[in-house]
Amino acid sequence: MADSTPPPLHGPSSKEKKYDRQLRLWAASGQQALEDSHVLLVNSAGPGVVGVETLKNLVLPGIGHFTIVDPATVSEDDLGVNFFLDEESLGQSRAKRCYELLEELNPDVEGHYIAESIENLLEKPDFLSPYTLILLVAPIPARLIDIICRTAHQTGTPVFYIHSVGFYAHFSLLLPSAFPIVDTHPDPASTTDLRLLEPWPELSALVEEKARNLDNLSDYEHGHVPYVLLLLYYLERWKKEHNGQVPQNYKQKSEFRELVRKGARTNNPEGGEENFDEAIGAVLKSLHPSKLSSAAMEVFEAEECQNITKDSQTFWVIAAAIRKFYLDHKATPLPGAVPDMKAQSADYIKLQNVYKTRARADFHEVLQTVRTIEKNLGRTTSVDEKEVEAFCKGAAFVKLIRGRPFHIAGSKAGINWGHRAKFAYQALQDPSSLLPMYLGLLAVDTYHAESVDKPLDESSLLSYTSSLVDNLEREAAAAGSSTQDVDLTEAKTQVSQVVQELIRHDGAELHNISALAGGMIAQEVIKVITRQYIPIDNTCLFDGIGSRSSVLRL
Repeated sequence: MADSTPPPLHGPSSKEKKYDRQLRLWAASGQQALEDSHVLLVNSAGPGVVGVETLKNLVLPGIGHFTIVDPATVSEDDLGVNFFLDEESLGQSRAKRCYELLEELNPDVEGHYIAESIENLLEKPDFLSPYTLILLVAPIPARLIDIICRTAHQTGTPVFYIHSVGFYAHFSLLLPSAFPIVDTHPDPASTTDLRLLEPWPELSALVEEKARNLDNLSDYEHGHVPYVLLLLYYLERWKKEHNGQVPQNYKQKSEFRELVRKGARTNNPEGGEENFDEAIGAVLKSLHPSKLSSAAMEVFEAEECQNITKDSQTFWVIAAAIRKFYLDHKATPLPGAVPDMKAQSADYIKLQNVYKTRARADFHEVLQTVRTIEKNLGRTTSVDEKEVEAFCKGAAFVKLIRGRPFHIAGSKAGINWGHRAKFAYQALQDPSSLLPMYLGLLAVDTYHAESVDKPLDESSLLSYTSSLVDNLEREAAAAGSSTQDVDLTEAKTQVSQVVQELIRHDGAELHNISALAGGMIAQEVIKVITRQYIPIDNTCLFDGIGSRSSVLRL
């Protein structure tokens, strides 16, 4: 007789146990993206604590590789601000010592260090090519930042530019010119897509099966009809009384809710009528036609989506296929998920299967379009079905970020604010804005444009910030802003206060501020590497004096 003993159950692997919490946040695909990454940290002349703290928060969740570029040796000043250095580190390579101690945090991560200046390394062809993402910690001469950013822009490598001086911290993010995100993790409450106003035959048949004799059901069955079927049943009744029209506005939806409420039995001893309460609560959020979000529309209207070529990225091939689906059906593919609800298990499973079957059919239609595009263009590689399926599920909430270069201050002539000049000028007039802090940090960059070793000089910094303000005012006026009657006295006072604070610290970092900023930066790095959630666009500022943070699109 064959052995009927069931196979042993396998619990989570040691790796799954180790990374359990983060796997819940970005799943196995996100974890794999982290493990495939290689992050480059460039520290030119400053303490670089914020960069090391950022790496700490990337090593712990398991990035694959990191490399530290830092030519400095450990001094006594480093011991007071860098948690990863001790007295035994004195006189040693700072890059080597930080690399060694960071590696101890996670044996799954492989670290590297280069105790040379970034200026020398950039003379080597393709030095930046192995890296997934680059962290630049100020101060770094502007000409070197420019070289790195131009190279990264050509290769599509994201770059973070980071300041941490005293109680102030800032980072700006340079993304590729087109950075699409499929898995944006929207609020689950906003992603429920039941298509109640456009039921398909199988769904209507299930309503007919389970709710046609609603009044004749036993109390137990009546209290367990899934609320989705209740809404569809009462919608049919409503349409018969309103010339085939569904509830159009808030007043009509309120009347429809009352119609549903009257259907509930007031004294049901078999577990109550919570299913009717669920139906009433879902009216306002579920009875609406399918509508494409502005973010998804931006993707479908993008030139990359409408003009697919043989060399187009996989994302754009799938986007083009879903765009065709949307044009054909006036809706994105059905995600297929059904929320929890009061129902008998068998009924709930039937309802799930109806939605899953429809979602599967939509997916196959999109997949077929993808294969047709590939064939017509003569593409040699096929898009993975899993990518198409994931895109179909998140199609209504995809996000496209157009990366913009961050500001590189290299001379008193100022910087190019471009089309954001009007916005930045308005922010400068807002007393609560952190833009004055940003201008102060840019002034430090201007001061260090050629040399990062000289101590800060107050008069020079004030002169540079004044030039930056004047330059912004000119660009805003050229862009159409009214600047004649604007009083910038308070803004200039705030900028002066920022300069005083920067002078007080003379470029030094405070470990607690750098540690906090490192956590913020690492969070955004993980979003970029995993291409999940939505990273900042494109500048984040933190004022440790007032415990305030701000994100500005500059």
